[in-house]
Amino acid sequence: MAHSLSRAGDHGLLARRKEVGLHLLAAEKLLVLRGRRDDRGRVAPLHRDGGREAVRRQSWTEYYVDTCQAEDSVSSSNEDLQTNRQVFMHVRRISPEEPNAGSIELLDNQDQPIPIVSGFLHHLQARGYSPNTLLAYAYDLAYFLRFLADQNLPYDDFRPPHALAFLEYLQTTPTRKPAQRQGVVLCTTDGQGSARTLAPSTINRILAAVSSFYEYLVLSGQLTGHENPIQKESDPQQTRVRDRHRPFLDRIARQKPIRRVVRVKTPLRLPRPLSDEHVQRLLGSLRTWRDKAMILLMLQGGLRPGEVLNLHLEDIEYGRRRITIRYRTDHPRGARTKSRVERVVDLHEPEALQALSTYVMQERPADAETSLVFLIGGKGKNRTRPLSYAALVKLFQRHCQRLKIRTPWITPHALRHTHATKMWEGGMRELTLQKRLGHASPESTRIYTRVSDPVVVAEYRRALGEEVEE
Repeated sequence: MAHSLSRAGDHGLLARRKEVGLHLLAAEKLLVLRGRRDDRGRVAPLHRDGGREAVRRQSWTEYYVDTCQAEDSVSSSNEDLQTNRQVFMHVRRISPEEPNAGSIELLDNQDQPIPIVSGFLHHLQARGYSPNTLLAYAYDLAYFLRFLADQNLPYDDFRPPHALAFLEYLQTTPTRKPAQRQGVVLCTTDGQGSARTLAPSTINRILAAVSSFYEYLVLSGQLTGHENPIQKESDPQQTRVRDRHRPFLDRIARQKPIRRVVRVKTPLRLPRPLSDEHVQRLLGSLRTWRDKAMILLMLQGGLRPGEVLNLHLEDIEYGRRRITIRYRTDHPRGARTKSRVERVVDLHEPEALQALSTYVMQERPADAETSLVFLIGGKGKNRTRPLSYAALVKLFQRHCQRLKIRTPWITPHALRHTHATKMWEGGMRELTLQKRLGHASPESTRIYTRVSDPVVVAEYRRALGEEVEE
């Protein structure tokens, strides 16, 4: 476990650390400079010379250590929550060699796990939550613990009125995330850099994390005497399906739609599909059958990047022109499928299966021991290793950079948006599209109906006096 140098006794070193903003983890020899942070408190990589480049980390890979700055200390006890010291909270992924391998921990200023948060994260892990979800919960609870420290408030004294104050606190909390927004935003400075505040979706996610945290405390018997301070109310207006798709006895169901009382209104953003020109240029720039197969599976099959990387040879049915998407979490490089519902995806457009078949027969290493489809080729030391999610993103960004079409919203997942939009505009029904994409809720699919509604377009053309085919 990492140990802070804050108790080293060298006041000169501490003064210099405060001056240049260094935080040194001696055990792992990881140097992180205080710089721009994203909505989850992660530090933007920096060099020691001040350039915004990658942090030069050591060769160890068993730890994931990140920092979240807090102006007051946060500890597992209520007494320590009321002290005033500058600290760094750390989110740590436990290595495979240690007990509770793969779990996430939130560390206090003395690099010790916060027991009550660790119990909550272990509870989520036992319920099958993904590592990325656990990381998000840990970062979100770090914001909450910082608020408690600022207010000198024990967690068991947090009440609904405090939730309103917490909402105001989040709305004024600056974010160090590099600006990637497409619209006009308010940007000021606080003397140390950007003072852009957290996005509304981030605030709602933090409130949801705190609500789940208190639900766990109530359920486990660690919080008695009052209910969840992040109160919820019945919301009959928000339903998962439209009236025409609602079951006959839906109104008498025991499970009612609810929403949190404390929340922020979020803008309803549309997915951004790639244009036909960008798609053709991107496909024309690919030089290997492996890359073509991966891009076409997302573009013509609507697969998620994690589903592409977790595809096995036995999942492909060339004769029936379909592939089976199975729930898998055992990828050696950490790629995961999102949906737990397995589905079959038909590929009647010939390009995707042709590229996939050619890759398997000609490019895929024949001596590979794994049945995973997409592997690293060539003659290097990583030959036959499964392709990672980071490698997929990197090669996609590299091609977009060469074509000069790289923007914040053009990502591998945008290919899935492009497929969904094309299917909807081609006449596929909403529930059918939901099944093809593997969405758990129709609300996730309904966003594509707002991109281009054929009825609206037809009415518009009719209003202009154009002939419209019925």
